[in-house]
Amino acid sequence: MSTNTYPLKLPASIKEAAARLAKADGVSLNQWIASAVAQKVGAVETAEAFLERRAGAATGDGLADLLKKVRDVPPIKGDEMPET
Repeated sequence: MSTNTYPLKLPASIKEAAARLAKADGVSLNQWIASAVAQKVGAVETAEAFLERRAGAATGDGLADLLKKVRDVPPIKGDEMPET
């Protein structure tokens, strides 16, 4: 496995929490951060592939027809559109 060095600047509170969790896992801080980044990359790439599969060949052509079926009622309090 090829590795590269990357200088990482973290807020002190995040570094302290990561160091604490790494120690609890019995691994180095570097190993713990590398694992955390790998998990995030996997999650994002998996989500992207899932959404692409779900979209398929969708074009949005029927969206206007679908939106016409929505009842014309006021939104629930807190769900209002912001004033522009």
